[in-house]
Amino acid sequence: MTHTQTGALALGQDETHEDIRAAVRDLCKQFRDEYWLEHDESHEFPWEFYRAVVEGGWLGLTIPEEYGGGGMGVTEAAIVEQEISASGAGMNGCSAVHIGIFGFEPLIRHGSEELRRRFLPRAATGDLHVSFAVTEPDAGTDTLNLSTSARKVDGGWLVSGKKVWITKAQEAERMFLLCRTSPREEGQGRTRGLTLMFAEMDREHVSIRPIPKMGRNAIDTNELFIDDLFVADEDVIGEVGEGFKAILAGLNAERVISANAAIGLGRAALRRATAYAKERVVFGRPIGQNQLISGQLAEARIRLDAADLMCRQAAWMIDNDIPCAREANEGKWLAAEAGFHAADVAISVHGGYGFAKEYHVERYFREARLMRIAPISQEMVLNYIAEHVLGLPRSY
Repeated sequence: MTHTQTGALALGQDETHEDIRAAVRDLCKQFRDEYWLEHDESHEFPWEFYRAVVEGGWLGLTIPEEYGGGGMGVTEAAIVEQEISASGAGMNGCSAVHIGIFGFEPLIRHGSEELRRRFLPRAATGDLHVSFAVTEPDAGTDTLNLSTSARKVDGGWLVSGKKVWITKAQEAERMFLLCRTSPREEGQGRTRGLTLMFAEMDREHVSIRPIPKMGRNAIDTNELFIDDLFVADEDVIGEVGEGFKAILAGLNAERVISANAAIGLGRAALRRATAYAKERVVFGRPIGQNQLISGQLAEARIRLDAADLMCRQAAWMIDNDIPCAREANEGKWLAAEAGFHAADVAISVHGGYGFAKEYHVERYFREARLMRIAPISQEMVLNYIAEHVLGLPRSY
């Protein structure tokens, strides 16, 4: 499949893209809001949904065809995740399949041919579950200051340290593990000394502790305590000491795809709020007839559409190898704000019923709030735009 060839086409209608939207919508109709409410409350991984996505051929969407993947781009991955989220699955649905749809970029771009052939076909069939183990309790967004370290031994490395906010660690067989293989020294480049490894999630050397959290509870989030975990030399991704470059592979794309999940959540919330505004009768007429209600819904739609356009543009630029850090960051910021705004409006339109789980908008609200801090906070996006677009002094 080829990507759109011009910026104009990127913002227009594409028959293949519309087919993708329709197919994903049909798949997601099997999993209604009640399914996601049940799994959010039980904290159970949505295996039925995961298997349906695998059977539909959507996992491995961006993995090259030579390794059994779909060979598609960020534009297509973003469409799939927006439609999953918009169905009412929200972040529970997207997070269940996100790494499989788009998450193997570091391995695709920087891994050895041997590593790619060992693992990418399994990723495309849904057989391989992985996590990203980058964030640490005392480093957070300041990735260069992480302290998880690896010491060289015969045939590989022994890794020890702590990681936090690790998604799907309980299901994962492997993890993209970023650690320090040499100390950070004065005079060296800021990014030197970090190494990315495709490590086994060996339960004898990795202790996994779930983190109770506000939302997205069908997908586990965890702390990892790593003690002398052996990682073979052949499981190192890219060059030793250059792992930060490898982890950056796909960074802009991840922001665009995550932004589409936020837009999808907003669309789900707006759909329910609009339907309720048409049906709910107070003072003898539908509440949607009141301008204070209809205006909020209209504004929510405008914000979502504007965010969607920016994200489509950024996705097209990525797929055509055009630098787009500005557009990707702006798309993420706009989408997170628009998604949360729509979810907030949905609560207001429902009034007291907005707090009732049976109407589902409270779940959308909780999950939409997550998108303002992940995969990067709104404040860090503003820092980037201020420094790299406006040319203002670095603020952190």
